[in-house]
Amino acid sequence: MKETLYIIDTFSLVFQVFHAVPAMTGPTGQPTNAIFGITRDILNIIKTHSPDYLIFAMDSSGPGTRNDLYPEYKANRSAMPEDLVPQIPHIMDVVKGFQVPVIECPGWEADDVFATIARLANEKGIETTIVTNDKDARQLINDAIRLYNIRKNQFMDAEAVQTDWGIRPDQVIDFQSLVGDSVDNIPGVPLVGPKKAQTLIEQFGTLEGVLANADKAKGPKLQQNLKEFADQARMSRELVTLNQALDLDIDWEASRLTHPDRERLHQLFLEFGFRRFAEEMKEEFPTEAASEPVERVRETIDTRSAFETFLALLKEQEEFCVDLETTGLKPAEAEIVGWAISWEKHRGFYIPVEGPSGQTALDPQYVLEHLKPILEDPEILITNQNIKYDMVVLMRVGVFLQGVSIDPMVASYLISAGERGHSLDKLSERYLNHTMIPISDLIGSGKQQKKMFEVDVDKVAEYAVEDAEIAWQLSRILQEELKHAGLWELYWDLERPLISILAEMEFTGIKVDTAELKKQSLELEKRLITLISEIHEMAGHEFNIASPLQLRTVLFDELNLPVFKKTKTGPSTDQSVLEKLAPLHALPAKITEHRHLSKLKSTYLDALPDLVNPETGRIHASFNQVVAATGRLSSSDPNLQNIPVRTEEGRLIRKAFIPQDENWRLLCADYSQIELRILAHLSQDVALSQAFREGADIHTAVASDIFRVPHEQVDSDMRRTAKAVNFGVIYGQSPFGLSEAIGIPQSEAAGFIDDYFARYQGVREFLDQILEDCATQKFVTTICGRKREIQGVRGGVQKQLNMPERTAINTVIQGSAADLIKQAMLNVSDRLKQEQHTGRLLMQIHDELVFEVPLDSLDSLGLIVREEMESAMDLDVPLIVDMSSGLNWLEQSDLLIPHR
Repeated sequence: MKETLYIIDTFSLVFQVFHAVPAMTGPTGQPTNAIFGITRDILNIIKTHSPDYLIFAMDSSGPGTRNDLYPEYKANRSAMPEDLVPQIPHIMDVVKGFQVPVIECPGWEADDVFATIARLANEKGIETTIVTNDKDARQLINDAIRLYNIRKNQFMDAEAVQTDWGIRPDQVIDFQSLVGDSVDNIPGVPLVGPKKAQTLIEQFGTLEGVLANADKAKGPKLQQNLKEFADQARMSRELVTLNQALDLDIDWEASRLTHPDRERLHQLFLEFGFRRFAEEMKEEFPTEAASEPVERVRETIDTRSAFETFLALLKEQEEFCVDLETTGLKPAEAEIVGWAISWEKHRGFYIPVEGPSGQTALDPQYVLEHLKPILEDPEILITNQNIKYDMVVLMRVGVFLQGVSIDPMVASYLISAGERGHSLDKLSERYLNHTMIPISDLIGSGKQQKKMFEVDVDKVAEYAVEDAEIAWQLSRILQEELKHAGLWELYWDLERPLISILAEMEFTGIKVDTAELKKQSLELEKRLITLISEIHEMAGHEFNIASPLQLRTVLFDELNLPVFKKTKTGPSTDQSVLEKLAPLHALPAKITEHRHLSKLKSTYLDALPDLVNPETGRIHASFNQVVAATGRLSSSDPNLQNIPVRTEEGRLIRKAFIPQDENWRLLCADYSQIELRILAHLSQDVALSQAFREGADIHTAVASDIFRVPHEQVDSDMRRTAKAVNFGVIYGQSPFGLSEAIGIPQSEAAGFIDDYFARYQGVREFLDQILEDCATQKFVTTICGRKREIQGVRGGVQKQLNMPERTAINTVIQGSAADLIKQAMLNVSDRLKQEQHTGRLLMQIHDELVFEVPLDSLDSLGLIVREEMESAMDLDVPLIVDMSSGLNWLEQSDLLIPHR
């Protein structure tokens, strides 16, 4: 098999990627989109095509040989874009990092360089692909040379030239001599375009043949031009002819694609903020990607005397990393197998407290008894990756860790909001260029998977100490990264203390009435049986309701209902389509109801009982701090935020969430219209702020303004429209989106939006400013300084916002609301501890906090919650909290707690 060479037409590709990749900036604000694009293309070529050789062909600086022949050559070219100029040296750094040679020749262009290299490669029997969009390069195509348009992922060979221009590659020079090239300001012959040139070449064979037979050309004007501009055509031929005989000294061994300078590229990628590329490098260059073996000092502490020596060392530390090895992934159920502790690079200790039969392990209680005072000392700082997990496990054995320090996972999330990949493995590769031991190497996978306590202690020790020591190193690096990014206060004052609160919430859990869930499940099962019967009767036969294919046949073939949307496989039957079909026939509404009830039954009523911890009778959901790019919390196992509230059956599920016993109550505290209040504060809009200060119903107030009627004349439809407009503004909704949401003509929706912004000009100016700043800075910030990088935002006023622009606005407002409720959680938690109150926070659902409390302490908890939530931030508009309480999450009565 022949060896292969890819030659990159350097500046052709640089300009392509600069214009193709949206504007980007690195951590220091430098433009990086062209650097990003070139790096991505190099990796794509290596990954997809695996060439044996790779060379970059470069233009020489200053005027060249063609300018001597024709001074106007390339005179139409505009100056290099301002944002591209500073990227060129960095692009060269990246190319150098890949250890790819860059070849140029004084006085000649990259086209001549790659033409010569291609000829030399051809002579060596190397098959060549030239990565370029330059049409001149078509003259080089033969059986061993082809072109590649990387943007379109299209190769061009002789057949493709014939298809495009109707000529052979050996006719390209003469063809272009006639047509010219406006890009390079090559004149050619006036009035001769590609079609005429192809016809002339076909008739007369060559340029000289065409010029010699000018009188035979079709049309007097063409005949005249061929005679008048014959010398210009001949000059054009010289301009388009690539020099394949440059004096180039090609070091073929140096051009062979081997392993890149991984360390140099890793540094560059961090400098530019291209963390994902480091991971791709590892995959493509496995022998080099794995880090050099590191000599780790690992001590297994499996005797009491060794433990005492270790304990003396530990007591001298002001900060260290603790990583627990346990029996499972659910912290509310996991048992400790061993402790890994580290406080310096490449050194750590492992204390086994459980292991295979016959292997030494220390008594768990003995270890716990001696470590507990250290871990609970607020003056000693503890770090670890996903430290919340370890905190919950420790709470189960009576240890309440106090001095939480750096959690690399949370720190990485703040630094790279919106990105995925905050796991220890990913962070180790990203920041330390180190590949960690996979957990599967210890416990296996699938049916053969072991428990951690069944694995040889030495193997566990190696794995555990690596985890702790890497987490320790990352905590040092990311602490500095947080400070460098201006995110230190956000981490230390808000996100760090929040870790402890979330751990307590997960440890506490919430009690669930499984009998109530079973009762509701049986009721829905009966309704579903009836629904299925009704659906089959309407269709005239039985069919699988869950099958889109069979449903499609019933709706569109048998009932002849209109097709509103298509997928790759045929007409769509998604929810939006069923809603449009509902007025036309009764069946689509029944299908919608069936889907809704089926989902409630399978996702909640039947699934929630399996998530109840048999020891506590509670569900211990995970509250996720590093998922939503806006800063909002999410939950999983189960997703409490997604429990439906818009239908009666969905709301009924909340009835199964109950307090500890009948002498306790659930207290719910919900911020009133928090995002609109945030908008009023940030925008400083006079009218919107005044409405909140006066305690007006904001949707009624807005309805009054946009419909131009007194407040008392606002009806429910007007208020509903105003509510949709209010929230549509926050999400950057278009007139089309608003019209779809509330079922009005698009022109009417556009009028409402225009009226809104005419009345609330401060809001309009604020939203425009968000977009203007983001277009320049490439990031947005929330009220507490949380940052999110966003590419693709245009500056200036836009009639319709694109997705990045909607994301930018939403992040500022929703992210600020997330900052607020997190601060409220901290304030309430601190106050409960100060007053040693028995109330405890169980859940955070969007803008709502859910507590449980003994009945006799209900009012005092309500007072604390109201005071702390309503004073969580000092806004220009009042914060209002609506509170209720009850024996379950559904059946609640208003809790009217006056201010103290």
